[in-house]
Amino acid sequence: MGKVLFLKTKNKVFKDVTPDGFSEVFQKVLADEKSKMRYPEVITAFYAQNDYDPIFVMDHIFNGDDKAAVMYFQKAADHGLNPDLFKSTEIATLINKFYKKKGVKTLDEAYHDMAELELLTANSLITYSNALQYGLVNPKKIYARYYTDTKRPDSALMSQVFQVKSFKNYLDSIQPKDPQYIALQKALADGYQAPGRSKEETQRAIAVNLERLRWKNKPSGGKYVIVNIPDYMLNVIDSGKSVLSMKVCVGEGRNKLNAYNLSNYVDSAKTDVPNPHETPQLNSLIYCVDVNPVWNIPQSIVSKEIIKAARDDRFYLSNKGIDVFRNGQKISNTEDINWAEAGKQDSEYEFKQRPGDDNSLGKIKFLFPNKSSVYLHDTPAKPAFKRPDRDVSHGCVRLGDPQGLALNLFGPGEKYNLIAKDMALDKPDPTTVNLPKKVPVYITYVTCWADADGTLQTRNDVYGLDVVLFNALASLK
Repeated sequence: MGKVLFLKTKNKVFKDVTPDGFSEVFQKVLADEKSKMRYPEVITAFYAQNDYDPIFVMDHIFNGDDKAAVMYFQKAADHGLNPDLFKSTEIATLINKFYKKKGVKTLDEAYHDMAELELLTANSLITYSNALQYGLVNPKKIYARYYTDTKRPDSALMSQVFQVKSFKNYLDSIQPKDPQYIALQKALADGYQAPGRSKEETQRAIAVNLERLRWKNKPSGGKYVIVNIPDYMLNVIDSGKSVLSMKVCVGEGRNKLNAYNLSNYVDSAKTDVPNPHETPQLNSLIYCVDVNPVWNIPQSIVSKEIIKAARDDRFYLSNKGIDVFRNGQKISNTEDINWAEAGKQDSEYEFKQRPGDDNSLGKIKFLFPNKSSVYLHDTPAKPAFKRPDRDVSHGCVRLGDPQGLALNLFGPGEKYNLIAKDMALDKPDPTTVNLPKKVPVYITYVTCWADADGTLQTRNDVYGLDVVLFNALASLK
């Protein structure tokens, strides 16, 4: 070890370096520096199992690989990331110290600086590798309503960096190849400014959406349905191309006037506090449709809306086709109930809206398992689709062309014909039709992306989730 380091540094101090001498100091530095490392367990376990061998210092740092690592860490801003997270300045300073003939004056200093450099390199390499392949932020830890399967790096994946043969080749290999990612990177590098937005706000919006693209939560191909909340649009993607596109209405947001945005960001969203009606981010499988569905009205809507309307108009419930149940028994004359008094115990009652033209779910709903009891559905409230901002629902996604989606998912044939026939009728009971093959559905939140021709699209942060994510990234040290 001493001979190799002397030949590389030309500093006589390193002649006396031994593996045992280094190991003793390294273990002490490792214990002292644990609290500063992002992945102390992974790093400690590796070196404990490998005799505290400084593999990065011995096999990479003085073989030209040092410059590659420092250069990539310094250019982390190309990915919308803070280069300080990867300690490029500290690493470069230590490397330069070794190259100075009298930069390291004592054996103890040599051991200590080697240990510091080894740990800085290991921690920064794992951090950078995780950031580019999985994102720095775990969305499940910052968002209150995030139910999308998202793969995170484990210790086995992180430990792979210790097997790297060439920093440059490895760091090149983990550059995201997604055309969307590359387009946003280019816009960031070119200093793109979106219409109606400041340059700073645009750059921050690009940065948070680059982070979203790094999350491993994307469809794996084939056919799927995807809803983008800030765009108020649904697309059916088949083999990488949109084969159906429609307007949707989503759950009501907390940031309707765009008061909280990345232009005036002031560390204002350390925690995610959603509007009760916000549509969650999720992925699932559409397995069936209900045609002419019954709406089991949620208790939250009963308390805030239905009881009040029934109190103001004793015929409201019958006019809207809403049946009321108490202890499982249907109440025959809802007009006789004093809702001013009954409303105080409204949890005793269940409310169900019968199929019909006034049914809030319209003529069809698309079902998929999820924790939030949301679905895609038709609606009688058609004027809302003419609005540019369509965050108006109680959490479910209203479809601009529900029958078109049914045709796309089922295809022409007997099942679709049954759906179309029943949608044209006011049947008293819903018809459930199972999909021959379940179709993945993703409800996402993306505020900046590139069109097929490269044009950058931006949308308002209607749920304030950009601000939450930007805060999480800015808070990392």
